[in-house]
Amino acid sequence: MPDWAEVGLRTLFAVVFLFFLTRLLGKRQVSQLSLFEYITGITIGNLAAYISLDTDASWGLGFMALGVWVTVSLAIEFFQLKTKRGRDLLEGKGTTLIKDGKILEDNLKNERLSTDDLLEQLREKNVFKAADVEFALIEPSGDINVLLKKEHQPLTAAHLGIKVAPEQAPQAIIMDGKIMNEPLAASGFSRQWVLTELEKLGVAVENVFLGQVDSYGQLFVDLFDDQIKVPEPQLRASLLAQLKKCEADLEMFGLSTKDKQAKRMYERCSKELEKSITELKPYLTR
Repeated sequence: MPDWAEVGLRTLFAVVFLFFLTRLLGKRQVSQLSLFEYITGITIGNLAAYISLDTDASWGLGFMALGVWVTVSLAIEFFQLKTKRGRDLLEGKGTTLIKDGKILEDNLKNERLSTDDLLEQLREKNVFKAADVEFALIEPSGDINVLLKKEHQPLTAAHLGIKVAPEQAPQAIIMDGKIMNEPLAASGFSRQWVLTELEKLGVAVENVFLGQVDSYGQLFVDLFDDQIKVPEPQLRASLLAQLKKCEADLEMFGLSTKDKQAKRMYERCSKELEKSITELKPYLTR
């Protein structure tokens, strides 16, 4: 067999074998590498190159070496999953760098981080003053996680005591001008509904680059032509406005009538509608 054909065949087998081995090792290999996993990744890559190019060596020896490395790596991962002591031994523990706004210099030196390194990491978290940090920890992966003091944390609906409706992931039901049947079925809508909603917007389906429907049945579209602006759906806002108008009408009827029984009925209905609006408001506002 010519050398070029043998190298090509070896490379093909090595790529296929390496693909199955990396799938066996799992997604952690490409997301959060420990020190040993980093070394394993480099070694496996070198062994794959050895199998591809060293035509004087046996194929079996290279594949056996790959198998041994992957087996050891899987055994170590299993050991880490089973025991906390194993994880601490192989990956290390997190180290506190800032506590109550105070930088712990000794821990910083132990992690071989300079003040500039720490400040750079804080800026990446949108934190520009160490004094604003309640707690900062460097993880075994090298990432620094930061918890701001209460007064410096972003304001949320929970801080204001506002109830917010749960939000589900939107479904992409139109891509590249074509309606996607599977996401459409998952969202519980029909093709006719999509066409009707597009007609309301004055848009043809073939002109839509991306169309997404949220859990409230509102369709948002992005067109191929970026110069054309499509108004956002106002269905929920319109419904909230109509409910408030009905409440105001009931209050007006109660004030204008002279019939006591009718007045009590209008007032009762107005209060019940006001209660319903309060409960529905988180679902009708974004």
